[in-house]
Amino acid sequence: MTTIVLVMMCVAVGALELYAGRQGRDRERAYVRRIDALQDQVTRQNDALATVGEQLTAELARVQRDVLPGMETRVNDTAGRVAELADLVRQAEAYVRAQAGRMHDLEQQRVTLAALRRKLGEVEGAVRALDRAGTGVVEGKVDTALDRLADLARGGGEILDLQRTLTRTLEEVEDVVAELLRLTEGELDDAVAGAVTGRTPAAAPVRATGRLWTRDDQVRDILAEVYERAVRASGLEVRFRADAAERRRYFFGGRRVEDLGGTFTALLISTGADLRSGGRPTGPAPEDEAALKALLRTVFECTGAVAQIGPLLAVRTRDELLCAVLTPDQGLELENDELYFDPAAAAQRLRLLPPHQVWDLTAWGARA
Repeated sequence: MTTIVLVMMCVAVGALELYAGRQGRDRERAYVRRIDALQDQVTRQNDALATVGEQLTAELARVQRDVLPGMETRVNDTAGRVAELADLVRQAEAYVRAQAGRMHDLEQQRVTLAALRRKLGEVEGAVRALDRAGTGVVEGKVDTALDRLADLARGGGEILDLQRTLTRTLEEVEDVVAELLRLTEGELDDAVAGAVTGRTPAAAPVRATGRLWTRDDQVRDILAEVYERAVRASGLEVRFRADAAERRRYFFGGRRVEDLGGTFTALLISTGADLRSGGRPTGPAPEDEAALKALLRTVFECTGAVAQIGPLLAVRTRDELLCAVLTPDQGLELENDELYFDPAAAAQRLRLLPPHQVWDLTAWGARA
């Protein structure tokens, strides 16, 4: 009996060992499969990283080969232009200082001439008290001297006027040069940013033009400030401005003229709706609408003004305020006929446009 029990125990132990061995082999095969899967995954990741590395290497090589040389050339050219403009500004400043010195000298000469004239007047009074026999000759000489002094004084005044005109012209030139420097520096910054990032510079080309003129000197600065605020609210950027006497021209970057036409048409329709609704606002206006209405109110306060932003043209005469959204051909026609700075002629031309392009906002301006 004991032998049978021992045999049974041996059989049980053998069975357990066989079962344990089979389980161990199964776990070993599972581990091997897991390791193989991990090896495959690592291999795929290595291949992907190698592909990305090759792409990055190729892109860097392309940038070094194609982009950087061009950027370096543009940077050098722009730096040369900036240096030339800086030299021009320095020359203009030196010339202005020299002219200021000359004006000071002329002022002193004028004061001296005035004092000399007064002195000669006193001499003339003393000479007239002398003997009448020689007074005729002396008075003639004194009158001749006084006439010459008067001519010199008038000539000095004319020279001073010319100097002042020249100074104003040089100041205008300096403003234009400063605007050119600002524009060039912006392009240089874009070029440098493009060279650093390896992308094409996102330069803002000139897409639209503008004009501003008013007959009233006292509101010119206020009108310019309100005008530029309306420009910014319309999604445009002032790239360059140029002054010629009271006439100011603008060059804008940003939105295209085609997009601006629809925007300004919608804003003018909204403004006309304010007139029909009695001018009662129903809520806070959007920024572009509020800025445009502020510009139109300021234009209305002038006795004569013209404000153009791309296709939008606002004309203020002594009797009316007209606004229009022009097509490119119509704008070119007005420019060729030189009507942009003539409110009366421009208003007459706007009256000939189709009704859906023109808004008479005279009553709106009087109510606003």
